[in-house]
Amino acid sequence: MIVQTTQKSKEQLREELLKPDVITGSEALLRSLLLEDVDCVFGYPGGAVLYIYDAMHGNPDFNHLLTRHEQGAIHAADGYARSTGKVGVCIATSGPGATNLVTGIATAYMDSVPLVVITGNVATTVIGTDAFQEADITGITMPITKHSYLVRDVRDLPRIIKEAFHIASTGRKGPVLIDIPKDVSNDASPFYYPEKVEIRGYNPTVQPNRLQVDRMLEAIAEAERPVILAGGGVVYSGAADELIKFVNATRIPVTTTLLGLGGFPSAHELWLGMPGMHGTHTANHALQNCDLLIGIGARFDDRVTMKVNGFAPKAKKIVHIDVDPAEIGKIVETSIPVVGDVKTVLELANQKVKAGDTSAWVDWVKENKAKYPLTYKDSDTELKPQYVIEMLHETTNGEAIVTTDVGQHQMWAAQYYKFNKPRSWITSGGLGTMGFGFPSAIGAQVANPDRLVISINGDGGMQMCSQELAICAINKIPVKIVVINNQVLGMVRQWQEIIYDNRYSHIDLAGSPDFVKLAEAYGVKGLRATNKDEARTAWKEALDTPGPVLVEFVVRKHENVFPMVTQGSTIDQMIMGDSE
Repeated sequence: MIVQTTQKSKEQLREELLKPDVITGSEALLRSLLLEDVDCVFGYPGGAVLYIYDAMHGNPDFNHLLTRHEQGAIHAADGYARSTGKVGVCIATSGPGATNLVTGIATAYMDSVPLVVITGNVATTVIGTDAFQEADITGITMPITKHSYLVRDVRDLPRIIKEAFHIASTGRKGPVLIDIPKDVSNDASPFYYPEKVEIRGYNPTVQPNRLQVDRMLEAIAEAERPVILAGGGVVYSGAADELIKFVNATRIPVTTTLLGLGGFPSAHELWLGMPGMHGTHTANHALQNCDLLIGIGARFDDRVTMKVNGFAPKAKKIVHIDVDPAEIGKIVETSIPVVGDVKTVLELANQKVKAGDTSAWVDWVKENKAKYPLTYKDSDTELKPQYVIEMLHETTNGEAIVTTDVGQHQMWAAQYYKFNKPRSWITSGGLGTMGFGFPSAIGAQVANPDRLVISINGDGGMQMCSQELAICAINKIPVKIVVINNQVLGMVRQWQEIIYDNRYSHIDLAGSPDFVKLAEAYGVKGLRATNKDEARTAWKEALDTPGPVLVEFVVRKHENVFPMVTQGSTIDQMIMGDSE
């Protein structure tokens, strides 16, 4: 786990790092990362990065966590970044090492997560010759990075690292790749680390146009049925407190997207739940009946809007606040565009916002929430996954950092675990990456050693990065690993049942390993529960046990996620399931 240094030792370390010594590119890389306050790098060595790993040897100031797969490394860096707001860093060798990072880079790019991804490459003298383990990783990842660098001169390396951190963490955040040929990592040069960054052509808009903010405030004063759609941008910009203040002043109900969960407290009376394909009845019907829709840091993903030309049909005006101007008007026609950092926009709006008359609308929202709560048909003979998630929430008071993999368990966690703090919910939204959940929890736990981190996984996704159990055991990383085991690819099975007329094709996971024995093989305590009593007993033991624990909850195979909106339908055309 990470050891925190004192302020004095940090200052002393900084003085040492800034000395203009003649050092290798590898040493310059490590110095630069430390000067960017990187306290842990996740990685996996190989031939093209051996000079870099050699520089790590005996360096007491540099923390590196050896994962068991490059994809585990980048997902851990992603979880670190999402849980802290800092830039996550990972490193891999050339060729297959670099290409194994591609899924993680795309995951971070889709969800606007700040990463600096460092790859090794073959020597500059053989680039382009199909040398052993050569891959054009900058070309491969060009569509899924904010920017990428191929370092050809060691003297450029410190400047490039400074720029990479700046690009990754400003504007719409995202991954930046730095590809370092092997000879560059061994070349020597006097070390100089720039104090500031100046990049011609890169100046993200942070301050909004005040006239557009005024137009938004005028629309709010006139609206009778306004709704806020709050997305991940609220979390990433650190605007949760400003949003609460804005909502309390305007009395506008709020629905939070999958990535926006935690950006607005679920306990607030004006929270509607999550919208979209598996959204709540109240959130979806509020969006369809609102006369003013205010999108805040949300990109109007297709899983939120569903049938776009039937989305928010009664909205006379749509406001879209986003730091990325390319998102505004991309999916839905926007009446009032506000380009800028979400926190900055809300701070400005809060100075003079005036509420409209929303009393009747708020009453309707509260009545709808009471009439159509999230429900499921409980059982005394079978363990239901919804019950498991409710138990996790109840026993942790909603205070844990929760990561998920992708599938049914992800949606149940989003529905039934209630979040009141930002950066407590970590999931792959845009790309929907199976294998993400468990390694991202490792990164979150490394970054937050004093908080409880729960990794919720399906039996499918757990097998995609289960090898990272080793580093939990070796490094005593106390993640509590939950496996919701329904012995099937659950979300695929649900679609095949509802949309493909029960034609089940290649979804059976009954031959999966014994997860308890798998955990024990890696040196992690494993527990299993098949009913409610066993579930509570096993989970209590997991919470009471220091270090990592895996708990397998064997649940009903044919349980579905409801509500559900099928593709091609509007978001108010909901299949309610057991509550219908």
